[in-house]
Amino acid sequence: MTKPLAVIYYEDILLGSQVVNRLQDLGYRVSTTSEPAALVEHAERELPLVLFVDSRVKSADTCAAISHLRKLPATAHIPVIAIARERDKKLQERVLKAGATMVAGDTAFLDQLPQLLDQVLTLE
Repeated sequence: MTKPLAVIYYEDILLGSQVVNRLQDLGYRVSTTSEPAALVEHAERELPLVLFVDSRVKSADTCAAISHLRKLPATAHIPVIAIARERDKKLQERVLKAGATMVAGDTAFLDQLPQLLDQVLTLE
């Protein structure tokens, strides 16, 4: 049986490697990208079970990428977990409005990862 695939967009190497390791521990295959412009193409090509987007990145418009994912028939259904600073309510609102399935706070994200996956994969 093939392991489920998760795609992660990140620029923060520490967070990215921690998420990759945690997902692999949970039985996922992981594909990463650190190029915001390539996120949509990457998701469209790989068709992952779930997407993780580090929306804390200042140099990228992650909201535009999430919005674009929602407009494409091939990727519209893929759950997107956006990572945001817990105190940045404006950013959380923007990524939800763009189409993220869920926003997770950056401080407890890794500890809550199994529960977050359960939530987004059982929605609808």
